[in-house]
Amino acid sequence: MELTKHGHACVVLSDGDGRLVIDPGAFTEATAFDGADAVLITHEHPDHFEPTALRAAMDANPALEVWTNTSVAAQLDGLGGRVHVVGHGDAVTVAGFDVQVHGELHAEIHPEIPRIANVGFFVGGEVFHPGDALTVPDVPVPTLLLPMHAPWSRTADLIDYVRAVHADQAFAVHDGLLSDTGLRLVTGLLGERGPGTPTPFSRLAPGDTTEL
Repeated sequence: MELTKHGHACVVLSDGDGRLVIDPGAFTEATAFDGADAVLITHEHPDHFEPTALRAAMDANPALEVWTNTSVAAQLDGLGGRVHVVGHGDAVTVAGFDVQVHGELHAEIHPEIPRIANVGFFVGGEVFHPGDALTVPDVPVPTLLLPMHAPWSRTADLIDYVRAVHADQAFAVHDGLLSDTGLRLVTGLLGERGPGTPTPFSRLAPGDTTEL
């Protein structure tokens, strides 16, 4: 399986002829949809879900289908059976990938801001994308996609999350709001200059690909 970073929270997973796009939001270039077989959306925030771009991709490719939660699906009305609703505990096959769904809610931004639905996707028994949550799956995770920076997170919480998941490796996502200085600082704290985790952590620049 190959993992390609497409900016901020979006990644593309490729395995043989299958190409799966996760969280192509407003910070994602339209090229992320090139050759896509299916799309997974964790939640409705615009940096993860941009309905106009997604509808355009689905118009251009009538075979493209989406798996997501109820609130996102409600914004994709009119697409019929091409939009599939999933929730915590579901296991589905998407574009040839086995996908397990973990989690129910977005992380708390502030007690006075209502929490929205958020599902995480564990793909092919290899890669877990939690969306905007620190969900710990109840299965071993070889590769964790770590939300590196957000209005709802502290680096201390991310370090504890990496320790709790105990993945074999972790790659940064959700890093589009950090400057180069911020990227170096947080990467260091999650890696060799921090208090330590059992998991090697690194960051792919947009467009970079790694084989898992």
